[in-house]
Amino acid sequence: MPDPEIVVPQSPAPAPTPAPQPPNEIFYGPNGIRAGWRVIIFLALVVLVTLVLITPFVLMRALRGAGPQVGIGVGGLTPLGLGISEGSLFIIPSIAALIMARIEHRKYGQYGLPARFAFRKDFWIGILVGFLAISACLLGIFAFHGFHLTGLAIHGSTIASATVAWGVTFVIVGLAEEFSFRGYLQYTLTTGMGFWPFTLVASDGFWPSAILMSALFGVAHMGNPGETWFGLFSVVLFGLLFCLFLRRTGNLWWAVGFHAGWDWGQTFFYGVPDSGIAPYHNLFGSAFDGPRWLTGGSVGPEASVFTPIVLVLVAILFTRVYRENKYRTTES
Repeated sequence: MPDPEIVVPQSPAPAPTPAPQPPNEIFYGPNGIRAGWRVIIFLALVVLVTLVLITPFVLMRALRGAGPQVGIGVGGLTPLGLGISEGSLFIIPSIAALIMARIEHRKYGQYGLPARFAFRKDFWIGILVGFLAISACLLGIFAFHGFHLTGLAIHGSTIASATVAWGVTFVIVGLAEEFSFRGYLQYTLTTGMGFWPFTLVASDGFWPSAILMSALFGVAHMGNPGETWFGLFSVVLFGLLFCLFLRRTGNLWWAVGFHAGWDWGQTFFYGVPDSGIAPYHNLFGSAFDGPRWLTGGSVGPEASVFTPIVLVLVAILFTRVYRENKYRTTES
């Protein structure tokens, strides 16, 4: 007789594993919180930090019966007044960026100012090139009889103290304006603008965000006294040039140096207006004579036709030396 069929009892099939819930498409993407929300959180932190820092001064003034207005108490463009205002412009977004770095599990240096490159070769090359660039601009105006130096404006020990004071101040200016416009916001917008229609003009989000931030850089200078539309055009070109420095070197130190070198040469060394603001304790006195397109008029040399020419030449020479794009984000 054939063997009876042996029936092996089957274990019950395991319950199907529930499919993972898709991330919230509005707030989260494959890399965490979406870039737009990170920008909003960052700006909210900037406002919050600002309120926290100015509240003690408001309270002190209120107790003294001076009213709620907060001021530095320094008139005109001085190293102290400019250093305090620009120092605040650097500290406030830096604190906000440090908080965002914890939220995003990144290092602060990824936003453009890595400590290992601080005040090293790129910074000093930037300072030298920035000073040579403003010198070339003024040389061009001089060649057309629109600019000349009138002699020393300060003497004695004031020369040494003013040289150092303005040097430190314009490094602070470079740090403040570069990080505010090309630090955290440039990094985050780069990660968030790498899609259509922005990809029609670039392979990633860097240049679309650079154009946006450079336009805002120009808007931020609209309140300067005596500013003109051509001067603002030059400011936007400055912003794009600084973004090029960032793109090719991978950090902001070259741009910080160039920014400081140009401003130091413009305001202190040559004693010419900076975006319409007259110099103070400058080394040389100077005078302009000629049409606005040549001299820049009330704005100073930044609104001269020679400034865009010089900036384009700097960009061309820079790209010949720095050929590789070193700027990286963890999401690119």
